Amino acid sequence: MPTDEAKLRAYAEDCGKRYERDPGDKIASIDYARALRGLTRYSEAVAVIQTAAIKSPKDFDVLGEYGKALADAGQLAQAKDVLTRAYTPDAPRWDVMSVQGTVADRLDDHASAMQFYREALKIAPNEPGVLANMGLSLMLAKQLPEAERALRQAVASPKADARMRGDLALVLALEGKFAEAEQVGRTDLSPEAAHANVEAIRQMIAESDSWRELRKPAKEKPKAPAADAG
Repeated sequence: MPTDEAKLRAYAEDCGKRYERDPGDKIASIDYARALRGLTRYSEAVAVIQTAAIKSPKDFDVLGEYGKALADAGQLAQAKDVLTRAYTPDAPRWDVMSVQGTVADRLDDHASAMQFYREALKIAPNEPGVLANMGLSLMLAKQLPEAERALRQAVASPKADARMRGDLALVLALEGKFAEAEQVGRTDLSPEAAHANVEAIRQMIAESDSWRELRKPAKEKPKAPAADAG
């Protein structure tokens, strides 16, 4: 799928035309839903893939995409249910498990989230998307050194993207490593923009109790899998 926004819009338009010719078609529905998610049109993505899910209620590919769209749209309870049905123990899917982890994190169940990430990494060792999600989960659990390690491993991958590097910069700033955070930010931003980002995080920490709370070590640290679990 294109990463350039203009190309992504053109791709989504093409997918939309294919979908309109046969609403509920598996491939057309998945492609169009993914394109809409890429454009952050989450409610539309849910509506598109829901049609396919009604038509093919036991198709794992469709259910996986449906669950991801629901998660993006903030429909967490429904996403949790759908994602559970998107694979079997005999044929697990790391991409679905990773999204299950993010849903668990958003429901403040960080222990379950870590289990999903650990299982996903058994299937796809060193997958940067999973490691990045794990890093954010560890951050939310106030385990900043462990979060940094997971995110550093994620950004070391050739498949790493700007969002992952931004997450690493955030964790570094929360740890007080502002110079390192700024250096990471310069990979994707101008020096001025990277500096401004770090200063914004510094200000958030100074003004927000919730951000300062993340800097306090957890009283009891749940056992976290190693970042390179495989």
